[in-house]
Amino acid sequence: MLANKKEFMTGFFLMVAFLIVLFVMFMPVFGGHNALNYFDSLYNSISKGSAYYIPDLKKKVEKSPVKNITVTLGMKDDAEAKTVGTLLMKTGAMVNVSGSQIKVSGEMNAIMAAALEDADNLFHNKGDVVKGKYQMDERLAGYGWWVGIKAIIKDLNRQHLFAEGKQLAEINKKAVECAYNYYGIVPQNIGDKWGIVFFSLAFYVIYTIWYGYGILFMFEGWGLKLEH
Repeated sequence: MLANKKEFMTGFFLMVAFLIVLFVMFMPVFGGHNALNYFDSLYNSISKGSAYYIPDLKKKVEKSPVKNITVTLGMKDDAEAKTVGTLLMKTGAMVNVSGSQIKVSGEMNAIMAAALEDADNLFHNKGDVVKGKYQMDERLAGYGWWVGIKAIIKDLNRQHLFAEGKQLAEINKKAVECAYNYYGIVPQNIGDKWGIVFFSLAFYVIYTIWYGYGILFMFEGWGLKLEH
């Protein structure tokens, strides 16, 4: 037995309309994509436009004093060691790959510069440049730099070379990892998409309230109320 049929039906129709909109949102009505995929891609594009730190990192490397390092890297397996070894050899470092272990002796500045150059190409979706340079998949090269630098940092910290490790960690996070994650995404300026961004944020708020009132009216019409 309904306590308030009118209120219940109001909530019911709100929920039906909510579910219809939800169904449409999962349909490929946005250029072949559903709403979630479309807006995910949009916000990734906008965020990429404000995540380009590579030029500043390059300047830091150029101003850094030249320092030679000798490190031993323990990789996950032989294949990973081969990938990382190939990348490091291109920097002019002395590299000895034995199974899953790599011994590297070379100029840290050259290693950082090479990592930043490849990250810059990946960030600008120039994967063919990286692929041609190493004769390997560009994503594999990007991943190789990420795990390779992590391994270098680990051994530098073991040697108490914390400042060097910190500089490499910044490059890994702000350049290598960022470029890998954003590879293939075309950057966009939020100013060019302010209308759709405003609409999406406003719709999110309204849609959430819409759902809440639908539930509220149905429960109150049913006779369920919160009382103190």
